Amino acid sequence: MEEPVIEFHLNSRSGLSPYQQLVQQVRHALRLGLLKEGDRLPTVKDVARQMAVNPNTVLKAYRELEHDGLVAARPGVGTFVTRTLADSTLAAHGPLRKDLQRWLTKARLAGLDDESIEALFTNTFRSASGEDVA
Repeated sequence: MEEPVIEFHLNSRSGLSPYQQLVQQVRHALRLGLLKEGDRLPTVKDVARQMAVNPNTVLKAYRELEHDGLVAARPGVGTFVTRTLADSTLAAHGPLRKDLQRWLTKARLAGLDDESIEALFTNTFRSASGEDVA
């Protein structure tokens, strides 16, 4: 049986519930081409154990992804990706990722910690998108 290709992480500072974080992480992996059609998600039991969350939290996330048509559960076999969110911009990700990694290195060399980097990025992203900035 093929091993799952995504590992979940919880961020207590994200402001999102654990189930929302799981959904978001799968959606991001689908958008970035890290998960492809046919890939198997980790079992509910494995995710619940690894993340120290209630199995119902994982089930809720998987059900939402299934409702969105992104995954399908096969009883006794696992939950599999049924479609991707990657698009024609995927080819541009590599060079942009390198630029972003260079920027992150500069930010760390300037003394910014992860929370400061995240705040700066989010604030700049929202400003550039025309959203209200907190």
